[in-house]
Amino acid sequence: MRKASTKLADGRELFYYDACGSDARSAVDQRVLSPITVASEIRYDRLLGDSVAVAPHRQDRTYHPPSDHCPFCPSRDGQPSEIPDGDYAVAVFENRFPSLVGESGRCEIVCFTSDHHASFADLTEEQASLVVEAWTDRTAELAKLPEIQQVFCYENRGAEIGVTLDHPHGQIYGYPFVTPHTTFMLRSAAEHRRKTGRNLFDDVVASERDEGTRVVWEGDSWIAFVPYAAHWPYEVHLYPRRRVRDLRELDDDARVEFPRVYLELLRRFDRLFGASASPTPYISALHQAPFTKAGDTDMEAEFALHLELFTIRRAADKLKFFAGSEAGVGVFVNDVLPEAAAAQLRKVASN
Repeated sequence: MRKASTKLADGRELFYYDACGSDARSAVDQRVLSPITVASEIRYDRLLGDSVAVAPHRQDRTYHPPSDHCPFCPSRDGQPSEIPDGDYAVAVFENRFPSLVGESGRCEIVCFTSDHHASFADLTEEQASLVVEAWTDRTAELAKLPEIQQVFCYENRGAEIGVTLDHPHGQIYGYPFVTPHTTFMLRSAAEHRRKTGRNLFDDVVASERDEGTRVVWEGDSWIAFVPYAAHWPYEVHLYPRRRVRDLRELDDDARVEFPRVYLELLRRFDRLFGASASPTPYISALHQAPFTKAGDTDMEAEFALHLELFTIRRAADKLKFFAGSEAGVGVFVNDVLPEAAAAQLRKVASN
């Protein structure tokens, strides 16, 4: 991998990730941009015990621009964008409309390809590997910042999910606290360790492998399954067979196999509802262990890197909404039997 860095016109950082041997990048951002003025803050909810990022400046963020004014396309034909170069493989840059900034954290955009009309599933294994290398590098770099306690890489795909920019991209959040989702998992892992003396994540993966009916893919280094208590209509969890805390700890074999299985899962999601349906909307969430600057705690060592991929689509013409029970009291109601979802995901496997 070859990495190059530059500054955008307003001082934000941008990083290019290319295959080894690629030409050096030297394009300069020619735009005239005012410095970023943000009002992001973290507010603690005393009733729920979690934190909320309040970012009113995001009301003015770019919203469904026409494709010829996409800010994530390369700068071409007199149309400057967030990416000064005329082409790129993978680009990562600070979000101009961040939810988190400064002592409140950091938000970065990851553009997977310069092709506006592609999706992650359209990438080759080599291209997807470069995205994984970018995720890994940014995890390592953000971990050095004193205010960051957890790095979260994710992608939202589809207008149904709420995506406002069509270009294939994801985001990386550096949180100044441990997120509620991770806190819940760590709490469950601590209780499981106290009761059994074993690791919860290891036991979940082992039970899914032994039971078998919800496994949708298994390779030498990774296993993918629909969880027993899936929250979403079609939901897949992807785990490395050797437990690690984050992307930095993957061995070479797991790093090579990851893009292959991830692309296969994304392509299966796009085949779930037939050719007549629009591309499947999904959220892909890569969960990594939190970290402290003073060293690892026992609970951080318990955590397992894993990816959760899910869609809100429950049928070709039906969506699963985050409605009263889910939004009001946090109790999910799943309309699709997890075992049936797993069977369907196996059925649409690549030949």
